[in-house]
Amino acid sequence: MNRPRILVADDYQPLQERVRDLLETNYDIVGVVGNGIDVVDQAKRLHPDLIVLDISMPGITGIEAAHELREWGSTAKVVFLTVHEQVEFVHACLAGGAMGYVIKSRLTADLIPAIKEALCGRRFISPPVSR
Repeated sequence: MNRPRILVADDYQPLQERVRDLLETNYDIVGVVGNGIDVVDQAKRLHPDLIVLDISMPGITGIEAAHELREWGSTAKVVFLTVHEQVEFVHACLAGGAMGYVIKSRLTADLIPAIKEALCGRRFISPPVSR
């Protein structure tokens, strides 16, 4: 059985490594990028099943990147991994088609459940912002 293919996009290298370490046992990490422009380019080239995407990145934001990918026709599920706990960000991400919204402080507890839910077509939002 093929393992889900994941593209990771975050501009902070230590976090990229933590995400890779957390996920690589159960998922194929097909790429790791550090800005919004590269995530769009790599997603078009690699066709991941899911993208773990930061909001605040150089180039274009993760929200803008998600919109570009939807316009292009990408079917990759998107799970945002961010420091932003404001409800406005959650709404903007969900409006852009995101299936998950994980707060970075809850990375270990929430990222894998969020990915599993997203791959099954269900939404997941970290408890601090899901109220």
